[in-house]
Amino acid sequence: MATIVPLSFKVRKVSRVVEIVFEDGAEFSLPFEFLRVYSPSAEVRGHAPGDEILQTGKRDVDVTAMEPVGNYGIKPIFSDGHGSGIYTWTYLYELGRDQTTLWEQYLQNLEDAGFTRESGRDAPMVAQAAGCGHNH
Repeated sequence: MATIVPLSFKVRKVSRVVEIVFEDGAEFSLPFEFLRVYSPSAEVRGHAPGDEILQTGKRDVDVTAMEPVGNYGIKPIFSDGHGSGIYTWTYLYELGRDQTTLWEQYLQNLEDAGFTRESGRDAPMVAQAAGCGHNH
C-alpha cells in the first residue's frame, strides 16, 4: 500500500475535532474523545488481543499539544495526561474510515461495562430498573 499522507491537518480547539483531508479525497473530522479512546498506545490497547483497557470518562478530554512524529504521524498530548500514543497517518485514515462502526462499538462497550460517556471508573451509571425495556 502506498504511503498515506494528508493534504491538510487541522486541530479545531473550539469544536474539539481534528480535521484531516487525504490525497485520495477522503475527509475526516475526528473528535478528541474518539481519538483518545482509540489511542494506539499499549496503555490503551494492551500488549495482546483481549488486553484492551476500556477508556471511560473521556467526553471532555482536550488536546493540549500536537507533536509531529517524523513524516508518518502525530502524537497528541491530551488534557488527562495521556501522551504515549503515536497515530500514524495510516491509523488516522483507518479511524476516519471506520469511525461510525468504532464509535458504536465503544458506546456498546461502555454500556456493557456499566458506564456512560460522562462517568468514569468511580462513577458507574445507575442500574436500569429491571424489565423497563429502554435501550439508551
